[in-house]
Amino acid sequence: MQNILVTGGAGFIGSNFIRYMLAHEPEIRIVNLDALTYAGSMENLANLPDPARHTFVKGSICDGNLVMQLLHEHRIDTIVHFAAESHVDRSILGPGAFVQTNIVGTFTLLEAARRFWLNEKALGTQSVRFHHVSTDEVFGSLGPDDPPFDENTPYAPRSPYAASKASGDHLVRAYFHTYGLPITITNCSNNYGPYQFPEKLIPLMILNAVEGKPLPVYGDGMQIRDWLYVDDHSEAIRRVLHDGRVGETYTVGGDNQPPNIQIVNTICEILDELQPDAPHTPHARLITHVTDRPGHDRRYDIDITKIRTELGWQPSEQLQSGLLKTVRWYLDNPAWVDAIRKQQEYQQWMEANYAGRQA
Repeated sequence: MQNILVTGGAGFIGSNFIRYMLAHEPEIRIVNLDALTYAGSMENLANLPDPARHTFVKGSICDGNLVMQLLHEHRIDTIVHFAAESHVDRSILGPGAFVQTNIVGTFTLLEAARRFWLNEKALGTQSVRFHHVSTDEVFGSLGPDDPPFDENTPYAPRSPYAASKASGDHLVRAYFHTYGLPITITNCSNNYGPYQFPEKLIPLMILNAVEGKPLPVYGDGMQIRDWLYVDDHSEAIRRVLHDGRVGETYTVGGDNQPPNIQIVNTICEILDELQPDAPHTPHARLITHVTDRPGHDRRYDIDITKIRTELGWQPSEQLQSGLLKTVRWYLDNPAWVDAIRKQQEYQQWMEANYAGRQA
């Protein structure tokens, strides 16, 4: 692993992964391909460790010629594929972008890797890897007593987002079985941490609470998710790249399953402690239950036995400590928040998604 192409590296998880890898892998060089859509921002790439080893390229993963050019020019031996449309609510309002990026884009990357690594034999196949970053949402929804998702759970996606990610997973596995492309896949649970786009649950609740705005909780707030701190996710991918078995899938989670309302209440408690004199304290009084999203999955839970047993990985961050770090980061970085929220597209989206939801 010397020259890594990271797709979607200006987004939340991708930028944190780049930051983490530059700090922990002193010999690698990273090429970052990102189209800078609404969720990607150069603000996320400020103050990288050793930035000389990072090259940013603005472009689409659907541009096959550009992808091939980057593989040749930088002698790419590892692709870590984050680039995706990833918000369920957005996929309900506009599924076309999800099909294009998550399916066609993944296919374009796979084809380029197959041509460069296998057909042209530009690099030895023992030294290359295509790693696909996916989601637990491809598995659908769990009942209260169902066992957690693992690597053998049947796929049952229930939103356009989840279906598009499932399609990408199937394509990646097909290129392994059909062409022998060296691949690995991780299906992760909900990530949180610094640089997350403010439309997502945790940053939305933090920022609304600080400003005294309503905290919109879908339905009864008892939807259960497994929450993974973003640096723990980066370390999991790093372990898979080094020691994961080619062709294998690893499920990655935070080993916790609180309901959403508990997450929101915990954020309120942290803010009450950090800002006891704020005019909105106690912040929990801002919680407002609103109309749920259509087809909202009720419960996710991830079994991390395989990655813990084979690769020695487990989350290092507890939910309480990870949320405290995250709240502090948003409080300490108002300039980043302001830059992101000034985007016209962000303002339009928030209005479209939340204005019509009835309390």
